[in-house]
Amino acid sequence: MATVQTPIPFMQLRGGSSRGLYFKAVDLPADRAIRDRVLIAAMSGAGPEDKRQIDGLGGADPLTSKVAIVGVSTRAAADLDYEFVQVVVGGNATDETQNCGNLLAGVVPFAIEAGLLRADASETRARVFMLNSDSICEVVVQTPNGRVEYAGAARIDGAPGTAAPIVCNYMDTAGSACGELLPTGRLIDLFDGVSVTCIDNGMPVVLLRARDLGCTGYESPEQLNADTILKARLENIRLKAGPLMKLGDVQRKVVPKMTLIAPPTAGGVVHSRTFIPHVCHAAIGVLGAVSVATACVIPGTVTDGIAMLPIAGKVYSVEHPSGEFSVTLEIDHAGSLPVVRRAGLLRTARLLSSGKVFIPAGIWNKP
Repeated sequence: MATVQTPIPFMQLRGGSSRGLYFKAVDLPADRAIRDRVLIAAMSGAGPEDKRQIDGLGGADPLTSKVAIVGVSTRAAADLDYEFVQVVVGGNATDETQNCGNLLAGVVPFAIEAGLLRADASETRARVFMLNSDSICEVVVQTPNGRVEYAGAARIDGAPGTAAPIVCNYMDTAGSACGELLPTGRLIDLFDGVSVTCIDNGMPVVLLRARDLGCTGYESPEQLNADTILKARLENIRLKAGPLMKLGDVQRKVVPKMTLIAPPTAGGVVHSRTFIPHVCHAAIGVLGAVSVATACVIPGTVTDGIAMLPIAGKVYSVEHPSGEFSVTLEIDHAGSLPVVRRAGLLRTARLLSSGKVFIPAGIWNKP
């Protein structure tokens, strides 16, 4: 039996407030079962149950255990195809249920660096088909002189320093994972005596009023992560909500995300704490912020009496532990419920490394 490791080309980029490995689709095995084992090995090495990911390239955190798979699209409406894979830390598993808007920010820079897409002279606009949700996002990247510009003055909370702006314009993301914006068919559901709103406008999210769970909603992630009773209650609710959200058994999935909400404190629309799914996020995910902001504009959800909507303008600021996330929503109010036609988000990204990740020989021969 061969013991030679297999090298696979990759790049590592910070995308938004996350970090991940980016692969060309053609460089990965066509068989999905083998491909997923390869991705787990790339992140976690030969001991995928190791939560430290010491034998792989992961960072022992859900925000740094992510993969983007990118290829040239054959669809007339898109330039690139992008599939997101969450490698479950210590779980020896992958989850392709959701999108990741943070890694999306690095897709076009990666495609240009990897020769999948030709850059324009000043800025490059590319239509990215997101395979996880069968939807399209237009991504705008600064490319002076035909090269990706990483330095700039744009700042996003959850990532250090400043960088060149990357604009992501999401189109019609309602029900991307669950099939409907309100997948249970109700504005409010009751689980274990707790009122929640289940929503999917790009990311399946269960919103809960922090006060209903004995919290303020302003606790630090460390405090919430140490609260085993709270986490057990959240997980019990999540496991009950998953099937009703048309996600099936979510015990081994990272969706739906669980988001505690409280009144804003810094001029935003709402204050939030998000679990993905069992660890409190240091910020909030891109599409998670879109779903939360969308819930705030729909009357009758658990955000009533908590959310402070802007008097004018289209910018909705979702506060989180490390700052805020501004979402620009274009809303159609013609129907019985508001419909978000477009969500515009500012992100940044930076190329960190490129090379080859070596996959242990035994990964290919497992049943």
